[in-house]
Amino acid sequence: MILEHEIPQGSKLYFANTAKVKRSIEATAAEILEHHQFEEIVTPIFSHHQHLSIANESELIRINDRKNNPISLRADATIDVVRIIKKRLGGNTSQKKWFYIQPVYRYPTEEQYQIGVEFMGEKNLSSVLNIANEIFAKLEVDALVQISNMKIPHIIADMFDALSIDDFRHINIDKFLSLNVDWLSKLVYLQHESQVDELIALVPDALKIELKKMKDLCSESGCHNSVLAPMYYAKMLYYDELFFRVIKNNEVYARGGRYNNDDVSSVGFAIYTDEIIESKVQ
Repeated sequence: MILEHEIPQGSKLYFANTAKVKRSIEATAAEILEHHQFEEIVTPIFSHHQHLSIANESELIRINDRKNNPISLRADATIDVVRIIKKRLGGNTSQKKWFYIQPVYRYPTEEQYQIGVEFMGEKNLSSVLNIANEIFAKLEVDALVQISNMKIPHIIADMFDALSIDDFRHINIDKFLSLNVDWLSKLVYLQHESQVDELIALVPDALKIELKKMKDLCSESGCHNSVLAPMYYAKMLYYDELFFRVIKNNEVYARGGRYNNDDVSSVGFAIYTDEIIESKVQ
C-alpha cells in the first residue's frame, strides 16, 4: 500500500530551509558563472541521445515518443548541451561558455540536481576547475580535489595482458601490485604533486607526458587541498583525458574533465547540489 504522502524512493523534496539553501547555492553559482561570461541554458527533460554519455544503459528511464521512437529522460546533461549548441543553435550564437542548473534522472526513480558547466572548444581543464574551486570557496565548502587522467588506465591496460580497463573501474589494487613492476607499484601509491618528477623518470615514455599533465593541472589550479589518483577511471563514456572529482566525507560533490565531441575538445564539470544541501542542513 502506498500512502498519499509518500514520494518515490530516490526522488527529491525541498521545503522551508532546504528549499532556501538550494536556492542560495544555485544563485551563488549562477552569479560566479555569469561573472566569468557563461550563459545559461536549460535543456529538454527528454532526449534521443542519452546512450552516448551513459556507460550503463540500464540506468536510463526509457519511454517512446508519439512516433514510437525510443527516448529517455535526461540522465546526463553534457552531451545534450554540446549537441544542441552545435547542431541546433550553432548558426545563431558564437557563445562557447554555458552553464545549466537542472536535475538528471536515473532508473528507476533517482533524481539528482546539478550545476553544470561546459566550455566548448577549450582544452585547458584548469579554466573550469578554478571556477569550481571559486564556487566551493564562496559556499564555504572545504573539500578535497582528486585529479586523474583517463589516458593512463588505457595505456597501462594495453601494456599488460593480465590487465583490463575493468581492473581500473573496480580499482583492483591487489592485482596491480601482484605484477611486481616497480614503477607500476609506485604509480598506485602516487598522491602528491611533489612525487611526480621522480616517478616520471621511472615510467615508460607513453606515461611521462600524461603524468606531467596531471602535475601541471595541479599547479595551474592552485588547489590547496588536492591529491593525485592516476589509477582512477571514471565510468563515463566521454571523458578522455584529465579528470577531477571534488570529495568531502566520502561524498562526491563535483566531477569534471576534458572530453571530445565531433573532434572538438571541450572541458566542463557538474556540481551535485543535493550533497552540498545535505552538508549544510545537518
